[in-house]
Amino acid sequence: MKTSDDAIVILMADDDEDDQILTADALRASKLANDLHIVGDGEELMDYLHHRGKFAPPASSPRPGLVLLDLNMPRKDGREALREMKADPVLRSIPVVILTTSKAEVDIDRIYDLGGNSFIVKPVTFEGLVETLRVATEYWLQIVQLPTGAKA
Repeated sequence: MKTSDDAIVILMADDDEDDQILTADALRASKLANDLHIVGDGEELMDYLHHRGKFAPPASSPRPGLVLLDLNMPRKDGREALREMKADPVLRSIPVVILTTSKAEVDIDRIYDLGGNSFIVKPVTFEGLVETLRVATEYWLQIVQLPTGAKA
């Protein structure tokens, strides 16, 4: 999905393989030219961001310019991972977009309290997902000015 060395990496953390595939397909359908990396839970997300374990070689885990984060995952859920990211001075500037099935007000409030940048409820149709991701990624990757570290 990457077309140039300047393309911002998108990192998706979601334990549902169907959602991983649908999101990757939706990003391709929206003609997004960014490199997508996928991890299965909050533990893997933090390992990726800190280059630990199978993500130790930094080339295999480039710094993302945007994280798409599911809330309900095993081992470490999205809330815990978000809390850790936003508490870390090296990671806190990475925009985190929550992409989840939850519509609970308590989740929405908590995510923004923890420093989440956006809260998006996953659309129920593929066409809806394509449009949602097209708009969200256009906003985060083309319109918004990200910190210079986001491309590193």
